Amino acid sequence: MDTSLADVAALLRDARDVTLLGHVNPDADALGSALALGLALRQRGADVRVSFAEPGEVPAPLRVFDTEGLLVTPPQLPPSESLLVAVDTPTPARLGSLGGRVAETVRSGGSVLVVDHHASNAHYGTHNLVDTSAEASAVLVLRILDELPHPIDEPIANCIYAGLVTDTSSFRRGSAETHRMAARLVDAGVNPQKLGYELMDAHPFAWLPMLAGVLGTAELEPDGAQGLGLVHAVVTAEAAASVRFEEVESVIDVLRATEEAEVAVVLKEAAPVTEERRWTVSLRARSAIDVSAAASVLGGGGHLLAAGCTVEGSPEQVLDRLRSALAEAPLL
Repeated sequence: MDTSLADVAALLRDARDVTLLGHVNPDADALGSALALGLALRQRGADVRVSFAEPGEVPAPLRVFDTEGLLVTPPQLPPSESLLVAVDTPTPARLGSLGGRVAETVRSGGSVLVVDHHASNAHYGTHNLVDTSAEASAVLVLRILDELPHPIDEPIANCIYAGLVTDTSSFRRGSAETHRMAARLVDAGVNPQKLGYELMDAHPFAWLPMLAGVLGTAELEPDGAQGLGLVHAVVTAEAAASVRFEEVESVIDVLRATEEAEVAVVLKEAAPVTEERRWTVSLRARSAIDVSAAASVLGGGGHLLAAGCTVEGSPEQVLDRLRSALAEAPLL
């Protein structure tokens, strides 16, 4: 069951030792939300650490948000936690190798707080603040800080804004409330132009040849996705070898601009390459198909219009499975 905002605030108000976890391959919402809450709890006197399982280092555009050195690697985490907070993570499996800490914390008598906005959330915490109408987990973190209450300084504002601007596609999918939140954050010191460029527009030169090669493999299926159009591309491990993880993640944002396709799909190959090839799949829909339902069929999940999954097989096999799942996905 969901926990009220007041009860969540009461839990955090008395916290003295807190571990916050984001999902594997954390994005700006996961890491920004965890760091924003962590910074506030540190300011309130708690011992705080933030971590995630994979990859081994923080994505370059997100490093600037850890102004207090809260980020630690999994081996640096304590043996157990009295309070574990999982942010923007719908299931323990999305915590990767750190997923077992959820059950261990509960077994040892600790509390697990889940703060998330995904429709696929499994409500696996002892306390669950889950709101699928929120555009980002950062929205929920700001509500928590207001409920405590705790002032929003510039470092906290930057973290929350990072989650908002990325999960709303630069506020194109933002509600009136989200735009009002953004105004508050700008008043607190956020520089929207600088932050937006660093998070979404800046790429090393190596990104250009990688992108050119990948887009050269893109294919449009006008009859795909229930006749609404499907565009897809493949990023092999070889193509991704010259760039950072976050550069590969950005390919979907280019592909989704295809006006003839309701759904865009990018297959990203995991390295090292094995006989049974493994792909991380990103799915995006414009407005008409629930891609989270399609991703769930393949063991993943996400939002109605943005989802993902991990699938093994050849690119052709993976695409066939995706075509079938999209053919059965609910229309919105």
